[in-house]
Amino acid sequence: MRLHRLNFYPLQLLLGVLGLAALLVGLTGALVHAVLAPVTARESDPVVVQIPANTSTAQIAAILDEQGLIRNQKAFRLYARLFGLDGKLQAGEYALSPALSTPEVIDHLVHGRTRLISFTVPEGLNLEQTTALLAQRGMGDQQRFNQLLEEIAATHPLGYRLPDGTPSLEGYLFPDTYLVSPGSSERDILLMMLSRFEDELERLNLAAKARQHGLTLHEAVTLASLIEREARVPEERAVISGVLHNRLRLGMLLQVDATVIYALGDYSRQVVLYTDLEVDSPYNTYRYSGLPPGPIASPGRASLLAAVEPEEHDYLYYVAKPDGSHAFSRTLAEHNQKKRLYLP
Repeated sequence: MRLHRLNFYPLQLLLGVLGLAALLVGLTGALVHAVLAPVTARESDPVVVQIPANTSTAQIAAILDEQGLIRNQKAFRLYARLFGLDGKLQAGEYALSPALSTPEVIDHLVHGRTRLISFTVPEGLNLEQTTALLAQRGMGDQQRFNQLLEEIAATHPLGYRLPDGTPSLEGYLFPDTYLVSPGSSERDILLMMLSRFEDELERLNLAAKARQHGLTLHEAVTLASLIEREARVPEERAVISGVLHNRLRLGMLLQVDATVIYALGDYSRQVVLYTDLEVDSPYNTYRYSGLPPGPIASPGRASLLAAVEPEEHDYLYYVAKPDGSHAFSRTLAEHNQKKRLYLP
């Protein structure tokens, strides 16, 4: 019986060795994946993270893990130790993308790439105003920005589907606050703003919501830009959207003053005169029916949502009141009465 049992020991030992080898291979593969694979493969906006002075590698790993910037704290610490980088990770404020691998994150920390530049683009600016603002903020040359906008619109690097004959990215630079490194080029900045807009479109599911109202994505963005320029009170965005949807459905002229100002190219103008309404431009919604060919400004998140989630009502008119809000009317007679009441 002892000899019979001994015959199994070499086999059991072999199986044990093979199992251990498989386990080591699996662990090695998992470790390599944890080190080399970024948290996300998709290029995404940077996360601002603060590394305090005199922070240990383990504490840094915990901070990065909490911010979703690394896959595994132990893998981070092991990589830093193996390559002699313990104690070389510098304190400071960093802008790190989840698309960076652990070695890339560590490289940023070792070289102290901490300096960031912040700039904000408000809602409602058109391309000319936006590039002028970027140049004023020291982000680049306005002429170069304008040239790149034409090139990018022609190539559609992010997959935008603009109508034929509309070689413009008007309305597609998302208004927001951005953080960039000092070496960012004009192209980097424009593509970042376009990418942020694309992310918003996906987050809001705008294309699907637009189809529910018989609109293309481009038409929805165009409508949102009108709402952005017309609404001064946030709560009125959906109401104004409802008016424009009602007029479109009935085949009425939209008669939006902001489109006339865009057609005139005098963006500082606050008041539209009767003579201005004669300008011959497809953007003049007092002369041409339907939506204009494209956006007249960059709409923010709230206006984009209002364009595809209009308030349901039977208003067809609105007039601005002195405080910036609007008085809404169902009939032309009621509208004329309110114009006499609120307009100078």
